[in-house]
Amino acid sequence: MTATVPLLQVDQLDAWYDRSHIVQGLSFHVNAGEIVTLMGRNGAGKTTTLRTLMGLVARRSGTAVFDGQPFLDAPAHTRFHRGLAYVPEERRIVPGLSVRENLQLGILGKPGSHDLARIVDEIAETFPRLKERLDQEGTSLSGGEQQMLAIARAMVAKPRMILLDEPSEGIMPLLVQEMFALFARMKAQGTTLLLVEQNVELALRISDRAYIIDQGRIVHTGTAADLLADREIQERYCAV
Repeated sequence: MTATVPLLQVDQLDAWYDRSHIVQGLSFHVNAGEIVTLMGRNGAGKTTTLRTLMGLVARRSGTAVFDGQPFLDAPAHTRFHRGLAYVPEERRIVPGLSVRENLQLGILGKPGSHDLARIVDEIAETFPRLKERLDQEGTSLSGGEQQMLAIARAMVAKPRMILLDEPSEGIMPLLVQEMFALFARMKAQGTTLLLVEQNVELALRISDRAYIIDQGRIVHTGTAADLLADREIQERYCAV
């Protein structure tokens, strides 16, 4: 039986902000079609891990292979062209542009010719709230709707994997439930997700596996079902 080659393989990843050694020797993998969650308290190094993988942290060491190719020395735009997308916690919706125009930004710089209208229409079908608001200014949406717009904009380029940083932060509970149902649909459509999320229960309910990070190191890993049932581990490493 042939072993599955991970879509993302990270080995001994280290990252620094100035002199602060934030990420310390992280090794983990994500298989194609999985949702994998990085868990841990605030300041554990989860966001820094995503930023390092996307090329937004300058000082780092270790190795990372995405879709069969090493990429830690590639600039951020090259990683994007290879199929790696990033949705930061701050969303970065462009003021003065409509929802439709913000979505169109997701394809700019992608090689080849594209039918923007068709692509936007396809993405909007997955996001009913956005479909109703395509001509509304993006920054006038609610916080949860702006988060959906940021995720939809990342999906426009049809990435192999999306890195999602704290998607439920500051969003009303009803929209959080809707958003996690969306993640499950994205997985069913073939999108791979690496998720950083403080809502442990919701994240684990849609994930395949999870890694717990504490002080920059992975201290525990397991299936999402096992970690969901292990309240002691959650309270020890993930309680706010």
